[in-house]
Amino acid sequence: MPTLSEKLTAAKADLADRDGVLVAFSGGVDSSVVAAIAHDALGDDAVACTAKSETLPEAELADAKRVADEIGIRHEIAEFSELDDPNFVENDDERCYHCRTMRLGSMFEAAAELDIGVVCDGTNADDVSAGHRPGLRAVEELDAYSPLLQHDISKSEVREIAERYDLSVADKPAMACLSSRIPTGLEVTEERLSRIERAETLLRQWGFTQFRVRDHDGLARIELGEAELSRALDEEFVRAARDHFTDLGFDHVTLDLHGYRTGSVSPESDVHSATGE
Repeated sequence: MPTLSEKLTAAKADLADRDGVLVAFSGGVDSSVVAAIAHDALGDDAVACTAKSETLPEAELADAKRVADEIGIRHEIAEFSELDDPNFVENDDERCYHCRTMRLGSMFEAAAELDIGVVCDGTNADDVSAGHRPGLRAVEELDAYSPLLQHDISKSEVREIAERYDLSVADKPAMACLSSRIPTGLEVTEERLSRIERAETLLRQWGFTQFRVRDHDGLARIELGEAELSRALDEEFVRAARDHFTDLGFDHVTLDLHGYRTGSVSPESDVHSATGE
């Protein structure tokens, strides 16, 4: 079995053989590692591209720009609207397939404009066995190239490579698109996405690091990491969350005592979005 150093060397050599690559770049650890390897292998012939839509939090877009600058890779933005697709808005258990198809489609369009023939994504070796992942079908259908998967690089190895490249996102928690906060079967609307983003921005400003705000048709269900859950039992937090979330348009505000869980409003074992939920 090859060592991590051997896997990394092989992945770098693989990308170096290409005339150029465009990396579907969210700023999460997986796509950041692919971008770092690609830039290491190809220099200016590697481009990172972030898909901007209503489901991408502004904070994540800003972070993607920062990490691209940290890597030194050219960074492009491709804009599109998932809300233009009624199949996505319907929010059935294939939502991630529709989302990933549009998101990667915008990457291929950007690559064509830049005369780049290869689009890479950040799928790693653990993703294929991580339960219901309809988004992976879009990767296969569009023929995006997944160097981490191709060279059998697991999630833990991705983080180790990120540390070798001294990337600030080496320990960054997985981040899913905002639509993953809306229960399957409830329509994805701009209003819901907006109030979720603003609510999560408040939690970030209040110092929380691992959280989700699930929108159950006007009821906000706050999930926090176990280490931070006790802070939310403070009377001051309860009052602030109730008042501010109500101002954002939520009718009711609750705290989930189970804490932060991936896929808690989606089909069993579902993990959404290109970066994971």
